[in-house]
Amino acid sequence: MANDNLPEFISALLATEQATCPKDSVQLVQTHISFVLLTGDHVYKFKKPVDFGFLDFSTLEKRQQCCQQELQLNRRLCPEIYLDLVTVTQEGDKYSLNGSGDIIEYAVKMARMPEDKMMGNLIQAGQLDLAHIDAIVAKLIPFYQKADRTDEIDGYGTAESVAVNVLENFDQTKDFISNDTNSALSQEQFDKISSWSKEFLKQEKLFNQRIKGGNIRDCHGDLYSANICLADQVYIYDCIEFNRRFRYCDIASDIGFLAMDLDLHGLQDLSNYCIDQFCRQAGDTTLKEMLNFYKCYRAYVRGKIGLFTAADPAVDEAVKKSCLEAAAKYFALAESYTA
Repeated sequence: MANDNLPEFISALLATEQATCPKDSVQLVQTHISFVLLTGDHVYKFKKPVDFGFLDFSTLEKRQQCCQQELQLNRRLCPEIYLDLVTVTQEGDKYSLNGSGDIIEYAVKMARMPEDKMMGNLIQAGQLDLAHIDAIVAKLIPFYQKADRTDEIDGYGTAESVAVNVLENFDQTKDFISNDTNSALSQEQFDKISSWSKEFLKQEKLFNQRIKGGNIRDCHGDLYSANICLADQVYIYDCIEFNRRFRYCDIASDIGFLAMDLDLHGLQDLSNYCIDQFCRQAGDTTLKEMLNFYKCYRAYVRGKIGLFTAADPAVDEAVKKSCLEAAAKYFALAESYTA
């Protein structure tokens, strides 16, 4: 980790032994929008002061509001994990969690889940099976049935509204295009994916039938293996809190994300099984018509996030390299869905 580029309070929490954050057990994980401290039993998630347009954590007040929103929304699916809002305080040159002094940052405190039961680790170990998929589907169906649906939320399911998210991805990645052999995104890939997506968006009747079917809900928004733990029960966490236009979406976009992630890991049989079981149990007869479109969209988003993370000066060369390699795989997968 490039510690010289870390915020002072993160470096201090990593170096300082406290009752709530002992230095010998703290690990730092970064995403493009978060600093995450892993301790013995807890996780502390801090939002980076970034503004990507679709996401704005640029002020302390905005980060506080988004932390509070994160707690509220994620308690829909796993209240056991989302524990509290904590403060980072500064007194002189000392930084503390929930200490005395001025509040200089906020974080979400979470219960730490067993690493060996994380879905991504089960996939890597070759242990993910049909029973796991059944458990995930059983957790998701009542969640979607209870999820909010309003006229406002329905409005996010129109082809015009979905296009805002899809076309934004292309605008935000065009400067990363390169035909260099080490590039994650080539001009040919960009042209093929963007052209195909724009053509699909012209099929307004498909989007309208999804709205009429009651399929636009206040969803999770980031449903893939990195945000699922299969321990004593199914824990689905880390939903999108920072922008409702990513969370107010077609259920097909959520489920398509999960299926895409299984495809990425070479688990097409489990991916197909997941879709079949969900459609059968939910009585969803039109989801599959949207599936490749939303798989392509979600794969492209993950590729974009890899590019953003690699471009962050706070990450080291190893992280940058792995992010670019992952981004290349996502863009190749997105392209495959256009066939």
